[in-house]
Amino acid sequence: MVVHSLKKGKARVLALAVVASTALVAVAGSAQASTTPVAKAKKIRIGYFANVTHATALVGVQEKLFEKSFAKDKTKVEFVVFNAGPAVIEAMKGGAIDASYIGPNPALAGYASTNGSLLRIVAGATLNGAQLIVNSSINSVADLKGKTIATPQLGNTQDVAARTYFKSQGFATNISGGGDVKIAPTENATTLTLFKSGKLDGAWVPEPWASRLVLEGNGKVLLDEKNIWPNQKFLTTNLIVTSNFLKKFPASVETLLDAHIGINNFITQSKNLVRVKADIQAELLAKTGKNLTPETLDRAWSNVIISNEPLAKGLVSTANNAIAAGLLQVPAQGLTKIYDLRILNKILLAKNPTFRKYSAAGLGLS
Repeated sequence: MVVHSLKKGKARVLALAVVASTALVAVAGSAQASTTPVAKAKKIRIGYFANVTHATALVGVQEKLFEKSFAKDKTKVEFVVFNAGPAVIEAMKGGAIDASYIGPNPALAGYASTNGSLLRIVAGATLNGAQLIVNSSINSVADLKGKTIATPQLGNTQDVAARTYFKSQGFATNISGGGDVKIAPTENATTLTLFKSGKLDGAWVPEPWASRLVLEGNGKVLLDEKNIWPNQKFLTTNLIVTSNFLKKFPASVETLLDAHIGINNFITQSKNLVRVKADIQAELLAKTGKNLTPETLDRAWSNVIISNEPLAKGLVSTANNAIAAGLLQVPAQGLTKIYDLRILNKILLAKNPTFRKYSAAGLGLS
C-alpha cells in the first residue's frame, strides 16, 4: 500500500435535466463506459479524507480490503489523503488520482468547472452527519442575528447548507462575511479552538467536529441538518471516478465498486462495530497523529449512515442551493451526465435479484 498526503435556479437545473434526458439513451453507448468489463488498470489511485464521514475509506485502508479486491486484477492500489474537496478536484484535473471519496458540493464544482468532462459519481458512501452547534447564549434561531457562525470552507457542503438554511429563516448572508448572520469559513480544527475561546458563536460542521464542539467546547445542538431534508437524509460523501478512468478501465471501476460495497456491508454489520471503530481510530491516528475519545467517536458514529445510496434527488437540491448562494454555475447542458450508476446497480442486482436499482434522477445513467 502506498499512501501520499496532499494538504493543500432550481428551474434551470431541472429543465436542463428533462431536456437532455431524452438524448441520453442515444449517446449512452458512445459517451459513457460500457458496463461490460474489458480493460484493467495497472494502478489505481484513490483519494479520501481522514474523517469519520469517509469511514468506508478509513476501514477499507485499515483492513486492506481495497488491495484484496484488486489483487485478482494485479492492480496496484495507492491512496492519497486530502484535507478539502477542492484539492481533490485539482488533483483529478492534474491527473494525480483516479477516484476519490468526496462531498457533493466539491463534486458538483468539479463537474461544472470542466463542462461535465472531469468526473462521474458512481456510488454513495455516507449520509447525514452535520449539525449546527452553538454556544450557551443562543437558544433559538432568532438569536442567530448578528452572530458569527463558522463553516469548513467557502462553497463546501456545510457552507452551502448553512447559507441556504439561514436564508430560509430570513437572514441575509454574503460570501464576504457580512449580513444578518456572519459566516466565517474556517478550517475545522481552528473552529474548535476559536469556539472554545469564545471567538465564534457557533459552527455548521460535519462529524466528528460537531461532536467535538459539544463534548470539548460545551456547545449544544441548535439544528441537526437531517431535520431539514426529506426523509431525514442528506448527502455527505460520494465516490467519484474520473471520466477518463471510467471509459478506459470499466473493469477496474467494477472492482473498486465491488470493494466499496463489500466494505460498507462489513461496516454495517453490528457484529463488526467494535472492530470498525478500532479501524477508524487507527486510521485517524496514522494520518493525523491523533485519534478521537471513545465518547466523541460514539456520538459521531450515531449521527452518520453508511450507505451505497447516491441520493440523486438530493443532489438536485444541493445544486440548486449552491446556485442560489452564488457558489455554483452549471454548464449549458446542466448536470445531466454527472451520475453513472450502471456498474453499482449491476453489482447490487447480482448480489440480490430483488434489489431496486438506484435512480440517477435524470442526471445520468442508472
